[in-house]
Amino acid sequence: MTAHVPARPGLLASVATLDEMRTALAVGVDILDLKNPSEGALGAWAPQALVEAVAVWRAAGAPGNLSATVGDHPLEPDLLRTAAERTAATGVPLVKIGFALGDTTALPAVLDALRPFARETRLIAVLFADQAPDLAAVPLFAAADFHGVMLDTADKAAGGLLAHLPVETLARFVAAARAEGLLTGLAGSLKVADIAPLAALRPHYLGFRGALCAEGRTSALDPLRLAAVRDTLAGRILA
Repeated sequence: MTAHVPARPGLLASVATLDEMRTALAVGVDILDLKNPSEGALGAWAPQALVEAVAVWRAAGAPGNLSATVGDHPLEPDLLRTAAERTAATGVPLVKIGFALGDTTALPAVLDALRPFARETRLIAVLFADQAPDLAAVPLFAAADFHGVMLDTADKAAGGLLAHLPVETLARFVAAARAEGLLTGLAGSLKVADIAPLAALRPHYLGFRGALCAEGRTSALDPLRLAAVRDTLAGRILA
């Protein structure tokens, strides 16, 4: 199976509050990503806040897509399954789960636990470029019926995605994921200047948070910065 190859990557914008979500909806993004940056790389919103966010998204006509992170958790099957089920129960259509794959011994048991759930819910596996990810594991996520796989960074103070993996490695990751029919994404403290080299790899989307904020990823979303990233990705202005 081969995934559709996009002409240009879509924009995933991580938002931390309902107000930021409304700002992103007004500007226009391809994936609204509900994430609490003050709680870590994949900090989760509270379940009731997710329910409210889903209602806001649907009231706006459900533009683009909506994702949410399950929080930063160790590779424990029951823990990850419970966190994923709790997030999906709020109505969020895309559920992102982090996999720290420096040690892959726990991965088979985790995927066995998630496989039945993945057949009912669109799960996205998040691998971390700054934690020596085993990119050979990509087909395992496809075999477990995951919907997509993406690369991000865990330590936001240790540099962006390209500081940890070269373009050639990222290209192999995108190609491997696409060959398995998986939705593919690249993120990790990306800047506007990163758009051109990463867009050339043709992932389905590029993810941003810090570049959309005036004073770092834990500060408020800036609609002008968001619009600039949106327009650059769309090819309307030069990076």
